Amino acid sequence: PTLGEADDELLETTGDPGPAPSPRLARTEPSLPLAGLRVCDLATFWAGPVASCLFSALGADVIKVESIQRPDGMRFASGLTRDDLWEWSPVTHGANTGKRSVTLDLSSDDGLAQVKRLVEMSDIVIENYSPRVVENFGLDWEEVHRLNPNAIMVRMPAFGLTGPWRDRTGFAMTIEQASGLAFLTGDPEGRPLVPRGMCDQLGGMHAVFATLLALEHRAQTGEAQLVEVPLIEAGLNAAAEQVIEWSAYGQLLQRQGNRSPYAAPQGIYAATGEDRWVVISVDQDAQWPALASLIGRDNWAEWASRDERHAHHDEIDAAISAWVAERKRDDAVDELLAAGVPAAPVITGRESIDNPQLAARGHQQWMDHVVVGAVPYPSFPGRFNGQYHLLGRPAPTLGEHNQEILRDVLGLDEAEIARLAEAKVIGTRPALWG
Repeated sequence: PTLGEADDELLETTGDPGPAPSPRLARTEPSLPLAGLRVCDLATFWAGPVASCLFSALGADVIKVESIQRPDGMRFASGLTRDDLWEWSPVTHGANTGKRSVTLDLSSDDGLAQVKRLVEMSDIVIENYSPRVVENFGLDWEEVHRLNPNAIMVRMPAFGLTGPWRDRTGFAMTIEQASGLAFLTGDPEGRPLVPRGMCDQLGGMHAVFATLLALEHRAQTGEAQLVEVPLIEAGLNAAAEQVIEWSAYGQLLQRQGNRSPYAAPQGIYAATGEDRWVVISVDQDAQWPALASLIGRDNWAEWASRDERHAHHDEIDAAISAWVAERKRDDAVDELLAAGVPAAPVITGRESIDNPQLAARGHQQWMDHVVVGAVPYPSFPGRFNGQYHLLGRPAPTLGEHNQEILRDVLGLDEAEIARLAEAKVIGTRPALWG
């Protein structure tokens, strides 16, 4: 709509709204929104586990199902060469906080039978394989709904459950290309660059949002739904700007490096020291005179418009680079911010652990992992009544909770659990490692 397009219509139709409805998902007791719900987590790698990790952060009991024959592949995304390297993957720790782990070999009759029993006891079943995988195991929506009419099933295929690309395998690397995000990433004269996995997290966030809607629908109607969240559509949601530019205006957006059509100057500049960088983005004309004065170019203040500064961007970049290069990173940022110029340090993952802003807010929670030791885990990215809720437990080791889940949830006795272990239906060590 244009600005204020519907003002008159709304003024005519808006009457007394009456009493505000009480939100269905609100809680008066000090519990998390999804407390009391169980999730059967069949997800793997990153996108699906991100979603189920957030379910756990919101209070759900998330049971991660793996097998010693085929553990979650992300367990091996580590540069370490250790005998137990599958317990050290940073991504696995970050995407599986708060969960319990059970190993069940779905290719065996015994393992599949126990997974189906777990489905019968769950509120949510989530998976993110290519469509044929769970369907080959007989765990498609029709079977899940037959086993448990109350269970919501969340499926996160790369390209959807229908269409000519249905059975293509996809993950962040391929989705970022297929959605157009990579086309816009990189320097104008260079090739497209990989944005480093952002579509997995985007897909996970979209899946959580969609599942919360499905839970609300179930609360209102009693109906459980199949929730389909293709990664390609989450990626396109992030790339919507270029789609709209082309469909509405016939303009194909191009790679611009660190520059922006909405800010000038904008870039990342090297400070004193090794690999120390400062980002600057002048997104309002009023900020420019302060930056020009700071870098000793008061006469450039006459470039008052963004278009004028775009025309002189190379010259401006050279002057900013010379100014930043003479300063320590944090000193340069402090000077820029004091002058009212938007700026920030480019920090590393190591620095984020000691970030004073996050530390002051208590964002990271240190927990003792049974193998790795003390690990700082990020809290759920939101506070409730000004407080972070404590994470329940660190990421689980492979099959860490086999006994308690098989015994306390699925009701198996010790003899049956021992039989499953002997048959290698369950275990705590990848089969290839012996």
